[in-house]
Amino acid sequence: MDIVLENFDRFVQGLTTTLSLTALSWVGAFVIGVAVASLRVGPIPPLRGAGAVYVEVVRNCPLTVLFVVFYFGFPSIGIILPKFASAVIILSVYTGAFVAETVRAGFNTVARGQVEAARTLGLSFAQMLGMVVLPQALRAVVGPLGSLLSALIRNSSIAFSISVIELTGTTFQIATETAEFIPVFVAAAVAYLLLTLPTGLVVGVIERRVAIKR
Repeated sequence: MDIVLENFDRFVQGLTTTLSLTALSWVGAFVIGVAVASLRVGPIPPLRGAGAVYVEVVRNCPLTVLFVVFYFGFPSIGIILPKFASAVIILSVYTGAFVAETVRAGFNTVARGQVEAARTLGLSFAQMLGMVVLPQALRAVVGPLGSLLSALIRNSSIAFSISVIELTGTTFQIATETAEFIPVFVAAAVAYLLLTLPTGLVVGVIERRVAIKR
């Protein structure tokens, strides 16, 4: 336990990096997910196909493989990004595929009668999506989206594979320097629990408050 207290400031710094990585990646994943889900239910077949290809390819690739391919592939085409920015992009693209499918499932919960009513009123596809379908769809999938957020918190640890020193990276460094692997990794596990468990509780509260009464 002394090892943890002696390196507490480093743990806090790693935890801060994890939180920043998660927050930025979640914003990116949410934007990508909503956009792709909208394409997949849109009226333009090529865009529907592109959305489907993106979702299927990304969801069926291991995240570690995506980190390696993107991080080492970008420089080969002249794109050189900081490690942290690369990690945010990769996590956003990966999680965005799952968000897209979750939001698309939410679209299916909206009563078809409401969609037909929106069309009768002369709303365009974009107006119907933004004003009628999307608000209801998001309310229906708060729980699944919360699960994806918790998964993203854990997945952020893979950023260590490209030398982003977040919580897991900090833990590895301290454990290697001190040879005290068990207490250091137990402390890291507790830190991840302190992130994911409250997230689940907050999401549960939000889900109950915004639930659509049927």
